[in-house]
Amino acid sequence: MVRIDRVTTRGGDGGETSLGDGTRLPKDAARIVVIGAVDEANAALGVLRLHTQAMAEIDAMLGRIQNDLFDLGADLATPETPEGDRTGGKARLRLTASQVARLEAEIAALNTGLAPLRSFVLPGGTAAAAYAHLARTIARRAERDTVHLAAIEPLNPALIPYLNRLSDLLFVLSRRFNAPDRDVLWQPGATREV
Repeated sequence: MVRIDRVTTRGGDGGETSLGDGTRLPKDAARIVVIGAVDEANAALGVLRLHTQAMAEIDAMLGRIQNDLFDLGADLATPETPEGDRTGGKARLRLTASQVARLEAEIAALNTGLAPLRSFVLPGGTAAAAYAHLARTIARRAERDTVHLAAIEPLNPALIPYLNRLSDLLFVLSRRFNAPDRDVLWQPGATREV
């Protein structure tokens, strides 16, 4: 288990931070940017959960996802090495394909019974839907940042699909919060003056 005795260490005052393996990186390094975006997505899910406390199954699902995002952050904080995924005989925590598959199953369940879309959806409707859209856009940024990192460093191949499915899940969840008829639909050119 993790033990944190103090929060203020002054270790980052020079613009660097430590990874789980002790490596020091500038706070604007691509890996740290991804870790920050994942952390921000997790915080957005925490805000969303303020609106799901009366929905036990959805709240539990979001709680599992928040835990997954910490697993994802731990995965990112311990870079892959040529020696493999063990440190001092202990296996490093890695996100798995089963976590991606679970998201896919949850998306399918949430999407059941929703009316087909006939336009793009604007963020809004209910408060819960709006917060789901905000979390979705942050998850998309985390995904883009992860794609950038994967182009320059080896990464666990489950990370990008997980973040991609997460943003899909949050989109479908926003529609579930707006069902049956509160989706705010895009009306192309509706505000143009002719």
